[in-house]
Amino acid sequence: MVYRFTIISDEVDDFVREIQIDSEATFLEFHEAIIKSVGYTNDQMTSFFICDEDWEKEKEITLEEMDNNSEEDSWVMKDTLLSDLIEDEKQKLIYVFDYMTERSFFIELSEIITGKDLNKAVCTKKAGVAPKQTVDFEELAATGSSIDLDENFYGDETFDKEDFDAEGFDIDVNEIADDSFDKESL
Repeated sequence: MVYRFTIISDEVDDFVREIQIDSEATFLEFHEAIIKSVGYTNDQMTSFFICDEDWEKEKEITLEEMDNNSEEDSWVMKDTLLSDLIEDEKQKLIYVFDYMTERSFFIELSEIITGKDLNKAVCTKKAGVAPKQTVDFEELAATGSSIDLDENFYGDETFDKEDFDAEGFDIDVNEIADDSFDKESL
């Protein structure tokens, strides 16, 4: 059986990769196919996350053994087959490629092709330029760049910075009940 995955990025609008890989391949083989398809180096910590339909992370599959706690299941890429954790079309995964900033790709199992096998993964669609693999914090500081806090930063397009009092939240300490705290400790 062959899995066809579609990979997108929330950083680059026209970025898409499609990878077909055998269902009996390991997550490590899938990781290597992704790295190759985007031209990244294979020297960073990465993880896959199996997600629910709302992209909430459920199970983590790590590149290296991370946890020695025997009470919890530990999934390592080289030891875990795709078919161990993925079985339904539309299954969602997140692939974190930059641990420092939690930058990631969003992956969906687009199709399960039965009656076929693949010896190695194949990138069947390549569109757009992949985002940079890592953020260079020194370069960011040298250019004086900062994160753009646009009107959607606070999670509401109708948010207006002018709604806040310029001096703060306009709390009158005298209006607070006397028994809520000791005024002399201020």
